[in-house]
Amino acid sequence: MAPQRKRGTVSPTLLAFGRRFRRLREAKDWTQEAVARRANGGMGVKPQYIGAVENGRTRCTREFAETMDHALDANGELLYLYDDLVKDATFPTWFDWHTVEPEAIMLESYQPLLVHGLLQTPAYASAILKGNKDAVEARINRQSILTRENPPPPDFSLLQDEVSLHRLTGSAEIMKEQWEHLLYMAEQGTVALQLVPSRGEHVGNSGAFNIATLADRTEIAYADMAARGLTMSDPDDIATLRRTLMVVRSLALPVDQSIEMIRKVVREKWT
Repeated sequence: MAPQRKRGTVSPTLLAFGRRFRRLREAKDWTQEAVARRANGGMGVKPQYIGAVENGRTRCTREFAETMDHALDANGELLYLYDDLVKDATFPTWFDWHTVEPEAIMLESYQPLLVHGLLQTPAYASAILKGNKDAVEARINRQSILTRENPPPPDFSLLQDEVSLHRLTGSAEIMKEQWEHLLYMAEQGTVALQLVPSRGEHVGNSGAFNIATLADRTEIAYADMAARGLTMSDPDDIATLRRTLMVVRSLALPVDQSIEMIRKVVREKWT
């Protein structure tokens, strides 16, 4: 068995910012201790913090980036990179999936409890994210990959467990809006949506997951867990998720029956 590659502990966007920050520091011939003393309006930070920023293990503030841009004579470069790479502060440092989704030519997913994030309405997302406006905005912004023109949107196949159709999230009004939105996206061909009848014994009940296929046919997966999500590329992990997807798909209703069931539940339960 090939050794498992541990992904997700470092965000690639934070790492890119950190590498450039380190090069600017080294161009000044400053140690991490020296640059740390100049941070926080001269009050300084611990050198370990500088190391964490440079290694992509933590997210700095824009104020930190502004101070360092001035101290390192970066002429606005660090601020530009911060806005481009770091400001999505609602994503934890381990969450690099949002950098994978835009590169995918195909997305396949199983969602046992909640509507997929790429298809959530702002109100539904807000209910899940406890009204955190920045987190909601970040989630909704990810959805732009489904409506882009160049490159074309990914082929998106979603297996959505029936339980999510009946599971109150927010309010009845929010549920009605959410499922009508899902119907619209399915009818537009944005997503191939299939409902999976709720069963407690199939292997998909271990949790939600996504598989992205990139242009070079590389496959990367993302699985939800209670502590954090896990981004994976090990072939054995991908093979396990593919087998799970095959089992769950064999239980799913056809697309037309899925759409009809959603219409029926929205009409009878959420209207």
